[in-house]
Amino acid sequence: MKTIITFVLTALLMITNFAQLKYPETKKVDVVDDYHGTKVADPYRWLEDDNSEETKQWVAEQNKITFDYFEKIPFREKVKERFTRLFNYPKYSAPFRAGEKYYFFKNDGLQNQSVMYVKNELDGEANVFIDPNKFSEDGTQSLSNFNFSKDGKYFAYGISTGGSDWDEFFVMNALTGEKLNDHLKWIKFSGIAWKGEGFYYSCFPEPVGSELSAKNEFGKIFFHKVGDPQEKDILIYEDPTRPNRSFYAQTTEDERFLIVSFSEGTSNNGWMVKDLSDNNSDFITIVDDLENNYSVVDNLDDKLLVMTDYRAPNYRLILVDPQNPSRENWKDVIPENENVLQSVQIIGEKIIAVYMKDASHHAFIFDLKGNPESEITLPTVGSVGFSGRRDDNTAFYSFTSFTYPSTIYKFDVSKRQSELYYQIEIDFDLNNYETKQVFYKSKDGTSVPMFIVHKKGLKLDGNNPAYLYGYGGFNISLNPSFSTSRLMFLENGGVFAMPNLRGGGEYGEEWHKAGMLDKKQNVFDDFISAAEFLINEGYTSPNKLAIAGGSNGGLLVGAVVNQRPDLFKVAIPQVGVMDMLRYHKFTIGHYWAVEYGSSDNPEQFKFLYSYSPLHNIKQGVEYPAVLVTTADHDDRVVPAHSFKYIATLQEKHTGSNPVLIRIETKAGHGAGTPTSKIIEEVGDLWSFVFYNLGITPYY
Repeated sequence: MKTIITFVLTALLMITNFAQLKYPETKKVDVVDDYHGTKVADPYRWLEDDNSEETKQWVAEQNKITFDYFEKIPFREKVKERFTRLFNYPKYSAPFRAGEKYYFFKNDGLQNQSVMYVKNELDGEANVFIDPNKFSEDGTQSLSNFNFSKDGKYFAYGISTGGSDWDEFFVMNALTGEKLNDHLKWIKFSGIAWKGEGFYYSCFPEPVGSELSAKNEFGKIFFHKVGDPQEKDILIYEDPTRPNRSFYAQTTEDERFLIVSFSEGTSNNGWMVKDLSDNNSDFITIVDDLENNYSVVDNLDDKLLVMTDYRAPNYRLILVDPQNPSRENWKDVIPENENVLQSVQIIGEKIIAVYMKDASHHAFIFDLKGNPESEITLPTVGSVGFSGRRDDNTAFYSFTSFTYPSTIYKFDVSKRQSELYYQIEIDFDLNNYETKQVFYKSKDGTSVPMFIVHKKGLKLDGNNPAYLYGYGGFNISLNPSFSTSRLMFLENGGVFAMPNLRGGGEYGEEWHKAGMLDKKQNVFDDFISAAEFLINEGYTSPNKLAIAGGSNGGLLVGAVVNQRPDLFKVAIPQVGVMDMLRYHKFTIGHYWAVEYGSSDNPEQFKFLYSYSPLHNIKQGVEYPAVLVTTADHDDRVVPAHSFKYIATLQEKHTGSNPVLIRIETKAGHGAGTPTSKIIEEVGDLWSFVFYNLGITPYY
């Protein structure tokens, strides 16, 4: 009886609050674009100007109504307190060796940024090496990139401000801790590829206009010698005839070869190589057709080990001779098989290959000729990541799953033995929960896997709240992982579900291609079918179902809400790509055209326009409760996507469900976000979900 009364009171309070919601007036302008004969209005174009005072005022007004709404949720502070307790435990990374020392990251629990420690011996005393919490007072600057020189003497590292993709590079003497004078700017999506007393890196020209929204073109590769000012850096490679081409440099572990990979999007690349042991050598182009994916693992003497999907959609490992680079001379080392080869490393002069089977990891050891030797037994269905050096018999791996917090194991490569190195202790009884994997049919009959996590003994009566999370794009695989954030939903009787949609990489390049370009609707159909499966099987009902996704997953949520507003009660599109007609005009958005297509192309415009979240919001439809999240320093998916989307939704939406936007400050696309901001956002997100699903959390 008490539960019923609580639910009724919560529902009455929600109705009262909804009735008081009045969205800010958003100015409309007379902007109409002609796409190949189709006129498309863009009345909120002015919100693309992230520097204008008018946009800043609009942001302030939107945040005010959103945070006023949050403050009316009676259990909001208790949710944040609960998440703070759950999140407050020591977090460690696997150690790795550089030179003669060992390094690892640790967060005491609630530190804004994890701290990097150093040990002289693996079992020795740990001392602070670099503390990113000292970069800024509020934790909004983060360590975004780093690499040690081969001898361990130098440490080059990148700092990102406010979560931006822009990096500034610095150098310190790793042996003395002295910060040197090196300071490099306008770096984005770059490696740090050491050669002797310097390193190769990628950068762009200083942007004209807003550094957080201006288009990034004319990428270059430079070599920086430690101690020199940036203006003395040597230009290694550029191609001014291809402004949309990006370049990435790496060196082999012995620093003999420089590999430059180039691409014009997020899929498919070409690559060339230069033998640094020969001062007279020039670049040799191995592949320049941008039709497949190639990743150089390392060299075996004068040849290169390369992972590729060329004639192998599940990927294979090949050996390429730069002096005889034509494809007919490529040799298989590990041929393609029925599972997806996801990563390859050489540790202890052995090849450690991680495969993916039905979206979970399996690890195997091969010799350098590709002969299989053994499988590394993993604790359960989950995800694994290895660290180690080619000249070191000791490896480490981190393993995680939905109910298995990240645990670090030490692995003896020659003996094939794993031993527990570090296991966290968390104040939560994970034994009360179970994970299962199901396979359901999508609209066209395709079988799609989905992980489902919930309390043991769950009744399939359709009354359980459910949270469906998806991505489906860019060849990115959603593997099992641990999240303290999800625990709050699970402990309140929630069901967490994660389908492995087409567009991802779970079943190789064919699975990826089945969800890109004109096949993008397959991704939405897969997600809608996942929701219908959960409802039909009694896990939940439309009035109890929340959906979420970030970036490309935010696009997913926006699209399916437009197509099936009746199917969901709550929708959380996070930092989403919402304007499919103009996304390519900002920062690095043009790289995504290989995945999505471009409105500049008449045929591709048609399918983009057919599902673009911004352009398919209908007048007079009652949409689910929507909470859009974005951040003012997101220069990957610029916040204008979310701004224009929510302005349109607030204009056209009818009904009592709230449609709000939460705009974080001094934050970006997600990477580097300080713990304090994570706690605030997670607390608000779950409060919104609980409140609109009619859940009163037990705390």
